[in-house]
Amino acid sequence: MAKLHKELEKAILDLPAKEKDKMLLRLIGKNNLLAQQLQYQLLENESFLDDRREEIKKAIQLVSKMSQSIASWMLKDIRELNSKITTHVKVTKDKYGEIELTLYLLNTFFENQFKMLEKYSTKTDTLALYIARRTDFILKKMPKLHEDYYVEFEQEINKLLQRVHTYAPAYYARQMGLPQKWEY
Repeated sequence: MAKLHKELEKAILDLPAKEKDKMLLRLIGKNNLLAQQLQYQLLENESFLDDRREEIKKAIQLVSKMSQSIASWMLKDIRELNSKITTHVKVTKDKYGEIELTLYLLNTFFENQFKMLEKYSTKTDTLALYIARRTDFILKKMPKLHEDYYVEFEQEINKLLQRVHTYAPAYYARQMGLPQKWEY
């Protein structure tokens, strides 16, 4: 983001309130993420957090049940869903939800698209690497949560680790040094 010159900053602050408000609204309208952040902070707050998470889970469930015949298409779908999670986190600052939704994403695809993720091949290579990296991402994010939440995630993390070490991502899981079992 560009830093404003002191003179410009002072001139903006000296503008009449009505003119500043008009400019502010125009600028917010051009930045979708900022508009979403303001909507969440000013209109929704944390009472809507579960609804937002549930909406993303429904999208994950819907997409994961679609017929996936090519690994690159599945990877594209997983990345798009992951970008929804990332946007959710940028808007809400929901660290718990980031881990919960990413775990849900990966485990749901393993459940609903098992045939595609069962065996490693050159066609599944990029997908396998992506899943291993997202698993590593989750493990690195866990220490940032309060220890009381660890119990809630232990079963799902260990289910994912078992799958990552058994199926297509196994080579990358070993290469990255992912643990076989997560213990806190």
